[in-house]
Amino acid sequence: MTRQFPLPPGGAPISLPPVIHARFAIGDVVRHRLLEFRGVVFDVDPVFANSEEWYQSIPEDIRPAKDQPFYHLLAENSESNYVAYVSQQNLEPDISDEPVDHPAIAGIFEGFSDGRYALRREHRH
Repeated sequence: MTRQFPLPPGGAPISLPPVIHARFAIGDVVRHRLLEFRGVVFDVDPVFANSEEWYQSIPEDIRPAKDQPFYHLLAENSESNYVAYVSQQNLEPDISDEPVDHPAIAGIFEGFSDGRYALRREHRH
C-alpha cells in the first residue's frame, strides 16, 4: 500500500512507497533464517543498495524483495569469517548470547553485553 499526500488545490497527490522500519540495529547479533551463519550488524540500508549483478546471482526462488532493509554483517560460520549483506526477511535475533568471532569487530565495536555490541565512541554520530 502506498501513502498519498495531497498537493495544493488543483495538484495531483504524490504517492510514496510504504515505510518499512528496520527490525535490527547496529550492534545486534542476528542469525540467518535459512543458512548456517550469524553475525553482528554494522550498517543498515533502508532498501536494497547492492549491485544488480549481486542481486541476480541469488536463486530466483529465494531472491528477496528489494523494498526492505538490508543489513551489512560481520558474519561467521563454522568455516570462516566474512562480510554478508542480508535482507531483513532472512534474519532473526540470535538468542545464543555468544559473541561473534570476527577479526573486524574490535575496530568497530567495544564491549559485548546482553547479546549485543556497543559501537566504539569514535564511530558514533
